[in-house]
Parts: sequence; C-alpha cells; structure tokens
Amino acid sequence: MNPYQKIYQKARALQDETLRVAMELIRTPSFSSKEHDAVQVLCREMEKIGLDEIRIDGLGSVIGRIGNGPRSIAFDGHVDTVYAGDRNQWSSDPFVPKIEHGKLWGRGSVDQKGGLAAMLSAARIIKEFDLCQNHTVYFTGTVMEEDCDGLCWQHLIREEHLHPDAVVITEPTNLYLYRGHRGRMEMDIEIRGRSCHSSTPECGDNAVYKLARIALEIEKLDKRLVADAHLGKGSVSVTVADSSSPSACAVPDGGILRLDRRLTRGETKDSAIAEVHDAIRRAGYNDATVSVPIYREAAYTGKVYPTEKYYPMWLLDEDSPFLKSAIDAFESVFGNRPQAGIWGFSSNAVAVAGMHAIPCVVFGPGNELLAHTADEACEIGQLTSAAAFYASLVAHLSGGIEHDVHNSIPGTL
Repeated sequence: MNPYQKIYQKARALQDETLRVAMELIRTPSFSSKEHDAVQVLCREMEKIGLDEIRIDGLGSVIGRIGNGPRSIAFDGHVDTVYAGDRNQWSSDPFVPKIEHGKLWGRGSVDQKGGLAAMLSAARIIKEFDLCQNHTVYFTGTVMEEDCDGLCWQHLIREEHLHPDAVVITEPTNLYLYRGHRGRMEMDIEIRGRSCHSSTPECGDNAVYKLARIALEIEKLDKRLVADAHLGKGSVSVTVADSSSPSACAVPDGGILRLDRRLTRGETKDSAIAEVHDAIRRAGYNDATVSVPIYREAAYTGKVYPTEKYYPMWLLDEDSPFLKSAIDAFESVFGNRPQAGIWGFSSNAVAVAGMHAIPCVVFGPGNELLAHTADEACEIGQLTSAAAFYASLVAHLSGGIEHDVHNSIPGTL
C-alpha cells in the first residue's frame, strides 16, 4: 500500500469522527452574523486535535494553525449557512442531523459544514503523521460568507495580515477540482415617479411601470452578454423589486431594482455599470441612477467592516505550480488524474484570488446543486475523500512523504 493510500485509510478510520463533528455543527444554527456558537464548536474541536495555535479574529472567524514552516497553505470553510426556509418542504427538522441512505442530512451538510468537518479530520491526519515538515498549515472557519462573499478574507488579509502562499476553498464541488469561477456584483437601479391618487393614475408617473420596462431591458441585456472561452458567459438578473407609495391608493412615487451580475473574464465593475446604463437608456429613462451597494452589517462580534458588493472573478493558470500540485495529490490518493474545471457558484476566493492574487483551488464534499435546498444531504463517503485529499495535498507540498508516512502510520492501516 502506497503512502497516499495509507492516508486515505486513515481518513476512512476517522469517518465516524468526521460525522460527529459535522453533526454537531449542523445542530448548531449559524446564520450570517450569528455564527458565535458554531465558531465555539470549531474552537473546541481544534483544541481536541491539538492545533499549535487557535485564535478568533475581529469579525469572529476562527484561525487554527499547525506548523511553522516557511511556506504556508490555508484550508477555508465558511461557518454560516442560509436559513431553512419553508419547514414544510423538509422531510425532517433541518437542524437535527440524521444519517440515512449513506448520506448526512441537515442544513449545512453540503454548504458547507461537511467541508469544515472534513477539513478538521485532515488536520488530525496532518498533525498525527507530521506531514507539514516545511509548511505552516492554517484552518479557517470564516463568517458572513453567505451575506458577503470574501468579506472575511478581506479582513484576514488586510487586518490580520494572514497571507498564505495558497488556499483551498472547501466549498461543495462533488469532489471535482476547480481552478476558477466567475465574479459577482450587485447593483441597485433607482428611479423616481410622481404620486397621485390611484383613481386618477393619468395624473401621476408610475415608478413601477418604469421599473417593469427597465427590468425587461435587463432581461435582454443578459442575452447579449458574450461568453469567455474558460469561464463561460456572464449573467445579469433582477433579484429584488421594490417600490414606495404614500398608500395602497396612490401611484408609486419611487422604485428600486436589485441586480445580481455574474462577471466572466474581461468584464469589470465599470463595464457592467455601463451596460446597465445602456439598458436604462433603451427603456427610455435616462433619469434612473445605478449604484453598487455597500455591505455594512455587523458581525456577531459587533464589528462593522464595510465593503462594496463587488467581487471579482478569478482563474488559476493551467501552468500554476499549485494547481499542478493539487492535481498530482488528487491522482496520488484517488488513482485518476482530474481535469481542473470551472465552478458555477461564488466563494471566498473572490477575495483570496480575485482581489489578492493568492493561488486558490476549490474542492469539497457534497453536490453543490443541493446547496440552499430543502432536504440538503451530503454523501458520507465524500467527507472521507475530501479529508484524504486535503491531507495528501499538504504531504505532497511538504515533500518527504515516503519517509514520514511509512514511519508514522501503523502497518495495520
């Protein structure tokens, strides 16, 4: 049995422990800016493993560390989840985890408490087998990702001065390896109308009608967007529509549309805003304004760390040494060579790689298509595989795996 197979066998031996941690996290609700209790769970688990350092930053993210080598890598998982939504759509309580049909069920099992649990099992393997001979390995349980992608890592890099040489985002990828994803931004379109009594609508200027015509132009804009050869096509969609009116018997005097814009390579904040202005012009309303909202919500620590809701795309070059190491580690532990693809969602990598150019890959347990759905469930075997990959990547990056693993792993495994 080669050393990487022994790492995988150790991950399998830790399966019950991985499940225990994941279940404890699932039964601890942790919505954005309300992650305190789940962060404490992570701290306790890191203490049990015996990490060399455990600390909590100003926003409330937990940072664990193993080793003190000259090179560094971080494994990141966000602690927060979306809300459960309509409980009638769940077959059981979303915050009472259950194991059934080879899967772990519950809110966050996929997005992404399963990834956090797998990351901690990898930490156990790395610590026990002393795999980070010349590396510092960080394990970050980060906050507020669901509300504001990458805010936590903007804080870690700029305020905590955590700047690893590479990062693995443990978001759910169904065990596919990804080297990039589109960026994202939000925009608000505001327009004014003129109110009057709704029994004489011709006397006013209905803001909702203006919004409707602009929304139809946004729909047309989405169809005009051009695809990139690697990241695919950008997109734009109306996600929120709201209006103001003196009463239910009055024509609306103002309105707002919130847009979600996915950005492919070559698209920027400025180009996206210009396209929306053009759509507004096509609708015939040059007086509408376009702005990028600022996120100002307080973390559970009470800290407010304002940031513009613009999150740039990122794409790791196919010749990147880190990507090659990730591919080699994948092949070593799973026996087949992966194609590093493009993820369809967004993650903290918008800050890590998109803003700060730190090499990054996304790899984690769970089918991402089940994220944010009722009856969310993660295959148990994927938790084991993810833990094995994370530990194997550290072993591969640090070198000396033949000696370290053969001398550290009992022959019975």
